[in-house]
Amino acid sequence: MSIELLERLCRACGVSGDEDEIREIILDEIKPHTDELTVDALGNILVFKKGHERAKTKLLVSAHMDEVGFIVTNIDSDGLLKIAPVGGIDKKAACGKAVLVGRKKLHGVIGAIPVHVLKGDERTKNPPIDTLRADIGADTREEAERYVSLGDAVYFDSTFEADDERVIGKAIDDRAGCMALIEMIKSELAYDMYFSFAVQEEIGLRGARAAAFTVEPQAAIVVESTTASDIPGVSGADKVCSVGAGAVVSYMDGATMYDRGLYRMITDAAEKAGVPVQTKTKIAGGNDAGAIHQSRGGVRTAAISVPCRYLHSSTSLISKSDLKAVCDTLKIAAELAAGNDLTR
Repeated sequence: MSIELLERLCRACGVSGDEDEIREIILDEIKPHTDELTVDALGNILVFKKGHERAKTKLLVSAHMDEVGFIVTNIDSDGLLKIAPVGGIDKKAACGKAVLVGRKKLHGVIGAIPVHVLKGDERTKNPPIDTLRADIGADTREEAERYVSLGDAVYFDSTFEADDERVIGKAIDDRAGCMALIEMIKSELAYDMYFSFAVQEEIGLRGARAAAFTVEPQAAIVVESTTASDIPGVSGADKVCSVGAGAVVSYMDGATMYDRGLYRMITDAAEKAGVPVQTKTKIAGGNDAGAIHQSRGGVRTAAISVPCRYLHSSTSLISKSDLKAVCDTLKIAAELAAGNDLTR
């Protein structure tokens, strides 16, 4: 489990539809360790790696490369950039955040009407999304147009910090999953396996749908980061899962009813191996499993996730012990899925 690799992945920019930078990092990491490697028309990375034995079930292990962010939709006369969200961003978590704009990575900040001039109940309301602007310091439209074009991506510009137990950074959803797949590809596998690093998950599971159609797996394991709401003011099932309590193995979310046989097999095997696992306590959200499990004639699908606080914001928080639990659970689950005939 390489935190240095995770840092490189998290610091890279890759808003949905603009995954070039993160894709190149992943390709450089995995090229020497694959038997077949392709990049499809959408930009998905598709990998086949031989194991010591031929798999009894054709297994796809998948994570997505893209992150939430914004896109430039207009340049105002005063040089401010009108932006629209790419993915499910809570707009109240965007105001005042530092950003990088376009391929030139111009430094900017997301601004809104200052609190000092707001009137009445405007101070207690979230700012409408169409009032948000990215400010790169330009004074006129013409000045901004020297550096920025409509359609340019806008990325959160965040720090990355890791101590003995916690990791804080942007795009942990789903660079943590990408890290787990890279480490697995670099290792010796017990069975032949397929892998996909998917694009455009945050805007509708688009890359995974194409990847699953191409690979035609019989079973799939999606490696994700999922919402942990174990914070003050949230109680009971609404916490979803907890940081520090282990890998999250889901039985249902807003996009998928997961294969019950795989769910039981994975949780039982992880617990037997002494790997901490938990499940989501709220049926919400979704991930690439929503597209993969419906591909072609159907795919038996499971999801293993890192519990992550402050998902889809400029900065998220996870536990190193949870990340290790995800890597350990993934190895156990993949070997079981590929080593057994799940088509019966």
